[in-house]
Amino acid sequence: MGSVDILTIEVGSTITKVNGFRRVEDRLEHVAQGFAPTSVGDGDVGHGVDAAIAALEADAGVSVAGLPTYVSSSAAGGLRMTVHGLTVSMTSRAAREASLGAGAIVRLVTAGPLDEDDVDEVREIAPNIVLLAGGVDHGEKQVVVANARALAPVASELGVPVIYAGNVAARRAVARAFEEHGVELMVADNVFPDVDVLDVEPLRVLIHEVFNRHITRAPGMARFAELTDHGILPTPGAVLKGAELFAEELGDVLVVDVGGATTDIHSVTEGSLEYAAKVIDPEPHAKRTVEGDLGVYVNARNVVEAYGDESWAARLDDLEAMPADERGRELTRWLCARAVEVGVRRHAGTLADLYTPTGKKQIVRGKDLTAVRWVVATGGALTRVEGSSEALRAVCTGVGTHLLPKPSARVLVDRDYLFSALGTIATELPDEVRATFRAWVTGMDGVAGLDGLAGVDGATGPDEGERP
Repeated sequence: MGSVDILTIEVGSTITKVNGFRRVEDRLEHVAQGFAPTSVGDGDVGHGVDAAIAALEADAGVSVAGLPTYVSSSAAGGLRMTVHGLTVSMTSRAAREASLGAGAIVRLVTAGPLDEDDVDEVREIAPNIVLLAGGVDHGEKQVVVANARALAPVASELGVPVIYAGNVAARRAVARAFEEHGVELMVADNVFPDVDVLDVEPLRVLIHEVFNRHITRAPGMARFAELTDHGILPTPGAVLKGAELFAEELGDVLVVDVGGATTDIHSVTEGSLEYAAKVIDPEPHAKRTVEGDLGVYVNARNVVEAYGDESWAARLDDLEAMPADERGRELTRWLCARAVEVGVRRHAGTLADLYTPTGKKQIVRGKDLTAVRWVVATGGALTRVEGSSEALRAVCTGVGTHLLPKPSARVLVDRDYLFSALGTIATELPDEVRATFRAWVTGMDGVAGLDGLAGVDGATGPDEGERP
């Protein structure tokens, strides 16, 4: 099979995946994979990792001991996070955008001055991290300072770090409040430095840092934290990072991952110039949404209900995690396609009419996907069932009620499930990852990954056969 130069480990909640890559000129070439259940009876994820590595070594015919290793994980669950700011619309949006992909789950959002009930609820949730925001730079600061003083005692009691990502003019007073109670304070740039500006990336970096500490507490993970010099990324963050580098190299992208329990959508695009002036709320350049009610196994019934087609409901009695016959595969294909349709529409922005004293005007709420050039299927169901390309092609309808990718967008299927692995490597080897993505769609020999490839065979669309 050949030599392996780099190892990636992805410790999932149920399955652990390892991938071996070799460095070829300016890019990475995929050599081998190994899979195993994440843990056994004692819950130690190390057993799953060892078994997956053994499977990879058998596949590649080489030892991977001592290789540079990159690790991502979702095995310990997300960080519980509470968020506190001035307004629900600004604070909750900023927190959601920053946390999705950074390994955090928002359990509470408060707006305005904290009262005793709010503080008691923080204590009951016992978050792993507290986010304090509020106020544009050099704007109102009294509320955020008062909230810092209210949160400091409970953060000290719980022994959790606090991230401040609010009005820069309040930083000193906020720092004093937490310092007096011995609370670790981490400071990020303001998530809303101005009314029409949303800046979540600095906050994501700090949440990643806390996630890295948290994830090593899962049984067996400490050993793998020592195995890598690059920290442990949350797997959704790795996919989002991969999407960002793909977009830098090849153009705006939408990445869809349908699993048994959730449907994750990642987009990297600024939208089209046509609708830019109609956007009423800022959107991040790189956005991730998680539809926790849409999946092809655990949440299959929710997919049927969300789509409103009860003719498939009776067939759910035959549902299997790994369908063994054509009837089961047909059901999974249908569920997958419906999860894609509902999930992408929820992720996408919408066109609406706003009636003002000067008349009706058209506005955009949410993420404009009309400039997306590539739609990529990755993850579990979409890379394992037939019909993935058709499911993604069906949402490329352009402008309607929703601002979806246009019919000219090209669809790719990540058959070898490498997107998250490459995203894990991307923090250290961005140039090589960009070149690898480029190789995916230009048909370089020996590059596996897309819909029956090597090459661009997995790209479908009106412009099929062209090279980006």
